Amino acid sequence: METFYLTRKEMSQLLKSLQGSVHKTPLANLQEFWVKTHQKEIQFGKSLDAFISTSLPPIFEKMMKMGNKDAGFSLNDIVALGSQIEYTQFAITSVQNWVKRDFKDLIGCPQLGKKYSLEQAAILFIIEDLKSSLDFDSIRKLLLLLFHEYDNETNDIISPIELYAAYSSIFEDLDLSKAHVMDNEQPSLGHSEANQDHLMEVLVTQKAERFMNQSEHLQGLHLEKKQAVTNTIITCLLAVQTSYFQSLAKRYLNATLFLKNLN
Repeated sequence: METFYLTRKEMSQLLKSLQGSVHKTPLANLQEFWVKTHQKEIQFGKSLDAFISTSLPPIFEKMMKMGNKDAGFSLNDIVALGSQIEYTQFAITSVQNWVKRDFKDLIGCPQLGKKYSLEQAAILFIIEDLKSSLDFDSIRKLLLLLFHEYDNETNDIISPIELYAAYSSIFEDLDLSKAHVMDNEQPSLGHSEANQDHLMEVLVTQKAERFMNQSEHLQGLHLEKKQAVTNTIITCLLAVQTSYFQSLAKRYLNATLFLKNLN
């Protein structure tokens, strides 16, 4: 059976559809994401066979039936949803510790009865990405610069979903070869620089600053707050890249250990 994974950009679009900030329904989004990776089967009239061989996780089935008023998640739902994001390592025990102890002042209590809001889910997805590169104390300090009060989102500099959508979209824009690696061979950059690390730093900084310049509701921010958003996007971008390489390293390690003495 084929597993139905989503990119981070696709997950952000799914959250926005549940939020009602875009016109597409969660079902329409999921259909679009699935079609994008099954063009060949559709072209040859084998879409039914291809979909039957796809494992549709229960959390996607649940989301397909949800309306904006129902858009709340239990921790189990958030872990199930997060586990469908490519190259993530969600575990229910870790997330329980995050909300009860490590990031309690950042996430707060469930905002919808016993369920967590879409914005709270987005914060957990962001934490999952950042933990590949930063310790918990650094993550907490960084995100509290942007999300001031967990029970009053109007005071946030940028919403968690918008931040998640921003860096996940930029990452896909930079992944020209669709190989989960940001490509610094971009048309906007000259090739006189020999230092590839510097090229990548310049590129991600340009993309983050362009996002800030194109976001009308962020234009009125004080320069210090603008810089905080820009730097957080850059940090998240680099963390996502790190998480991919960590996942790849673990795959090779597991393969080596599994195949040892197999013959």
